[in-house]
Amino acid sequence: MQVRIVFCVHEPRAAAVSSEQQLNSETIMPSPRRLSRSDGRFHMAASGTSSSNTLSRNSANHITKRFLQTMSYSVAVWTLLVVALALPPSACGLPEGGPGADYPVGRFPFLMPKVVPYKPELYLCTPVKVDYTKSYYIVGFEPNATMATAHHMLLYGCGQPGSESAVWNCGEMAGGSEESGSPCGSGASSQIIYAWARDAPKLELPEGVGFKVGKDSPIQYIVLQVHYAHIDKFKDGTTYDDSGIFIHYTTKPLSKQAGVILLGTAGYIPPMATEHMDTLCEIQEEKVIHPFAYRTHTHSLGRMVSGYRIRKDGAGADQWTLLGKRDPLTPQMFYPVESRDPIRKSDRLAARCTMESNRTRITKIGATNEDEMCNFYLMYYVENDEPLQMKYCFSNGPPLFRWSNREAELNHIPDYESSHL
Repeated sequence: MQVRIVFCVHEPRAAAVSSEQQLNSETIMPSPRRLSRSDGRFHMAASGTSSSNTLSRNSANHITKRFLQTMSYSVAVWTLLVVALALPPSACGLPEGGPGADYPVGRFPFLMPKVVPYKPELYLCTPVKVDYTKSYYIVGFEPNATMATAHHMLLYGCGQPGSESAVWNCGEMAGGSEESGSPCGSGASSQIIYAWARDAPKLELPEGVGFKVGKDSPIQYIVLQVHYAHIDKFKDGTTYDDSGIFIHYTTKPLSKQAGVILLGTAGYIPPMATEHMDTLCEIQEEKVIHPFAYRTHTHSLGRMVSGYRIRKDGAGADQWTLLGKRDPLTPQMFYPVESRDPIRKSDRLAARCTMESNRTRITKIGATNEDEMCNFYLMYYVENDEPLQMKYCFSNGPPLFRWSNREAELNHIPDYESSHL
C-alpha cells in the first residue's frame, strides 16, 4: 500500500483544528485512504472519495470501521490497527506560523503504523507519497523515538519506494521468507534528508531554508526507516511501536533549497587495533553550496568522526577547513558547522572515523551493532539553484583506501587534529 500526503491550506474558520492537528493524506489506490491522528497516535484511516461518503463533524467521536491488517513474517506477525476518524474539511491546513518563521508552518506525523518488531536489529520502512501537484518545503524535524527502542532513524527522499507494502523489512538481515527491499526503489532517485540517533533533539533549519518535495522535485515519496535495537518490551505482542518523525513544512516557496551529502566508507577494523576509516570525493558540479550543519554516526567502536573541505592554494598546498568533528557516542544530532564558507566546484570533501577495537575478531562495516559504520553527514543549502546531484560519497575504506594513498594526491594531512578533540 502506498500513501499520498496531501498538503493543503485553508483560511482560518470557527472551531478550526489546533496547531497540533495533522495533514490529511490519501492513498493512490482505487479505494482511497488517508492518514490521521487520534488520541496522540498515528493511524491508517479509511475514507471515501465522494461527498456522500465523507464523514461529518458529528461523527468525529465515533469509530466507523476497525480491522486488522496482518503482515506475517517467518518468525512472527505484527499488526497495523486501522481506524477511521472523522475530521472536517478544515483539518487539512496549516497553523498560523512556526518558531522563528514569518510564514505558516505545518506539522505532519510520519510514524511507524503500530508495528511490533519481533527480532533485534530489524530494519523496517514505511512510505508516504507526496502530492505531486504542488511544491512543499520541509523546514524542521521533530523525532518521536528513544534510543531504548530505536538504534537510529533515517528519512529518505525517493522517486519510488522500495516496496508497495505499508511496512517492509529494509535491512540486510531479512530472511528469505520475508518481504524485503531497499528504502527506495531500484533505479529510482534516492537521498537521505534526515537522520537521528542517541536521543538527539529536534532540528529546525535556518530561516528560509527547506527541502523541496513534490511537484517537480525528484522527491515524490518520503520513506521512514527505523533500525530497532531493543525489542524486549514487544515480546508479549501487546505493545506496539510508533517511532517516527513529525515533519515541519511550509507551502511558501523558499529560495534556499536544502540538501545532504553522506560521506562514508566500507572496509574493516582489525582486532585489538586503532583504525582510521577515510573517505574523499571531489565536487564536480558547477554549484555553490553553503554548509550549515553536520552529523556523525558510528556504532560502539567509534571515538572520533571529523569532516573537512579541502581546497588547493596557488602553490598546490591543500588547505584543510574543518567542517566539524565529534565523539559519535554523544547524541547524534545535526550540529552547526565550524565553517560556513561556501564549497565550490573542484573543492574536495573528506571525512575520517577513528575506531578503537578491543575485540579479538575483525569488525566489518555492516548493518548490526556487532558491525560498524563510518558516516559523516553534511547538510547544506543552495540559493536559487538545485541541490547537488551527488548525494553519497563512499570509499573502500581500510585497508584499501586511506588519505595517505598516493592516488588520493593529498598533502598537509591533519592526522592528529582529525582524530582527536
